Amino acid sequence: MTHDVLTRVPAETTVGTRAPKKQRNWAAWAFLAPVVVYLIAFYAYPLYRNLDLSLRDYTVRSFVRGDAPFSGLDNYREVFADATFWPALLHTLAFTFVSIAFQFAIGLALAVFFAQSFRLSATLRALFLVPWLLPLIVSASTWTWMLNSDSGIVNTALAAVNIDPVNWLTSPDWALTSVIIANIWIGIPFNLVVLYSGLQAIPAEVYEAAALDGATSWQRFWRITFPLLRPVSAITLLLGLVYTLKVFDIIWIMTKGGPADASMTFATWSYRLSFGNLLPEFGPGAAVGNLLIIMALIFGLLYIRIQRRQAQ
Repeated sequence: MTHDVLTRVPAETTVGTRAPKKQRNWAAWAFLAPVVVYLIAFYAYPLYRNLDLSLRDYTVRSFVRGDAPFSGLDNYREVFADATFWPALLHTLAFTFVSIAFQFAIGLALAVFFAQSFRLSATLRALFLVPWLLPLIVSASTWTWMLNSDSGIVNTALAAVNIDPVNWLTSPDWALTSVIIANIWIGIPFNLVVLYSGLQAIPAEVYEAAALDGATSWQRFWRITFPLLRPVSAITLLLGLVYTLKVFDIIWIMTKGGPADASMTFATWSYRLSFGNLLPEFGPGAAVGNLLIIMALIFGLLYIRIQRRQAQ
């Protein structure tokens, strides 16, 4: 009898421990389910639909009926053969990297400036957030008015110092520059906020020790601030890269990709193909959108790999 009791105790103990473990697994899946459903509904399915659009010959009728014939890579071949492809690619790269470079440099300079304690620091820092808080349609419309060739405040200021007015939005030489300037202005507050938060995490004792060793302000920046800020800088640049690649509304409101496609990027080209013509080209528009997604993935993975190598 004693032997039977001893043999039953481990079995009962095992059953008792299995039940809570199963319950924990079910609880974990229950918490995970909403996230999985959200990702499938708002990310995976739209990506699948966009890929399907790019591989079929869609018209308005077939789009409504859902019976478009499979065309393989014909839409991609059409996009690559289009005369707009290479200019749009160059404009996308120029718009992205010039915007990120100036946004990060100006944002970092302002973050270092506001890291010092002085009166009205918090107030001025809050005012710098205004471009980030405004709806993009308001910001783009404001810049459109400011850069107007006839009545814009920028040309009025140039005329006051005897400089000839510039056709900012209607000249092929200046259209891309104009939308880049507007995008830089909008993106500076994001860089300022993130980099300022990173600066607050650097211990003040490090700067005090460097000052005692005779390090100048410039040396403290390059030997302490910049290296310790590298992880935050990596996140800031990566998020800025992914966001700037897909900027559409600013360019479309200010120039619609013109004049003569001088400010056309992949984002605006994809929209114009799909919705900007009398006869929509859903397949080529989706193909351009997929190329934009691939570019974002490539640049993102490449940047992460470079950061990992530098960290080692």
